[in-house]
Amino acid sequence: MLTFTLVDAFGHLSFALIAASYAVKDMFVLRAISVASGFVGLFYNYYLPGGPIWLAIIWVSLFMFINGGRIVQLYSEQRGVSFSDDEKELYETTFQEFSPVEFMKLMRLATWKKIPKDSFIAKEGEKFESLKLLYNGEVKIEIDGKEVARARDGAMIGEISFLQGGNATATVKAAQPCRCVVWPKEELQSLLKRNPTMDIAMKHIFSMDLTRKLLGDGGPKPLHV
Repeated sequence: MLTFTLVDAFGHLSFALIAASYAVKDMFVLRAISVASGFVGLFYNYYLPGGPIWLAIIWVSLFMFINGGRIVQLYSEQRGVSFSDDEKELYETTFQEFSPVEFMKLMRLATWKKIPKDSFIAKEGEKFESLKLLYNGEVKIEIDGKEVARARDGAMIGEISFLQGGNATATVKAAQPCRCVVWPKEELQSLLKRNPTMDIAMKHIFSMDLTRKLLGDGGPKPLHV
């Protein structure tokens, strides 16, 4: 017969796994940990010295069944996801906050665009109809005709206009041939509105991008448009 100490240890392990699941961002892993916690919880509630607690066993079993079903669904969805080499690099370097399925939805809206050297990507005071990500290359940021900074691979262009509306607050010009990922503003806003987790993830990316821009050269720079 199991001792109380061992049973108690299983109880602590079950709750420890639940706590660990809250620290996981990947939904597949989170649900897998929840199922593992359920198995340990079933063992604990069945072998308690006072006898099985059937109310807890029934509800834990139900939660395991729901999470197990979602794991199967997530696995099926992810099997149908495939990325190009460029998309895979973009996902791994910038969009890790998104699940593979969410990133696939995001990229379905996007187009890839080559920007020749000295071409304008945004003009100060003009309406900005898209959100852009500088995949590779370098751009000059100008305010009132004066260059104030430069941005390179991975920089967002147009995030302030995207979030707050209004016209571009700076001019962005290609300092060398560039390649950008372009999302139409209204379509992207609609997608994020329908998917709150994607909206949160995108705002976190904006926040990280702004931090990199501000600290890139050791001090604040007005790099957003």
